[in-house]
Amino acid sequence: MKNIYRPFEATVEDIIVETPAIKTFVIRPKESFVFKTGQFIELTLPGMGEAPFTPSSDPGIKDRFEVTVMNAGRVTFLLHELPKKYSLGVRGPYGKGYPLESFTGKDILIVGGGVGLAPLRSLLFSLFSEINKYNKVVLRYGARSPDDIVYRSAIPEWSKIDKVDIVLTVDAPAPGWKGNVGVVTTILNDLPVDLKNSAVIVCGPPVMMKFATMKLLGLGFPPENIYLSMEKNMSCGLGKCGHCRIGKFYICKDGPVFTYAELKDIYDIWD
Repeated sequence: MKNIYRPFEATVEDIIVETPAIKTFVIRPKESFVFKTGQFIELTLPGMGEAPFTPSSDPGIKDRFEVTVMNAGRVTFLLHELPKKYSLGVRGPYGKGYPLESFTGKDILIVGGGVGLAPLRSLLFSLFSEINKYNKVVLRYGARSPDDIVYRSAIPEWSKIDKVDIVLTVDAPAPGWKGNVGVVTTILNDLPVDLKNSAVIVCGPPVMMKFATMKLLGLGFPPENIYLSMEKNMSCGLGKCGHCRIGKFYICKDGPVFTYAELKDIYDIWD
């Protein structure tokens, strides 16, 4: 019987610098590993600690996966210091992902902020691979500055895909920036989507998710059609420690993907 507490071994195959504070780690597991977009894993640095991350790579790729990590804490700092070929541990995958089967025939609106584009990238790959199942895929993404845009070199290629519509915004422009300036809610007006036949996915810092969700509700999107990736405060990944509990839910077991309808009556879900 598999020991759910024991990590399996994996190796850091490559490290890609995305922004001054964000790196993507290409990880090759030493045993079979399959995940669904939206699920998460626990990465273990032997003798140093572990932390949860949502894979940012294409779930269709079976021999390796990627996690995109912001240097924002003790374990993420240690990750950013790792060399290639480093051996680490992986637990998971855990939780439930995005219900892609219910997105068929709909307009898909994805709203991301900052490093929140990392788990959304996995979702985008899944949507792109079967793009004809969906009416369109609309991405609205915001970052602090042009230099903070994650996967900046890939976004122009994504824009060339049939039925894909992408608009970016930054809080602080730089010389040469020709896009929108402002928080992500400023690019949520006049959306080319059908309010009643859409699935909306929101992922980013809690304050961004809060105001984006309020904006979307104000535009008329039904609460049951808004999907939130609630990844904060996860620790053990198994529903044992209780750190991730919100209301009656454990994010690690019942999520991390929820509809706003499931969470809207819980006090201050954005804390």
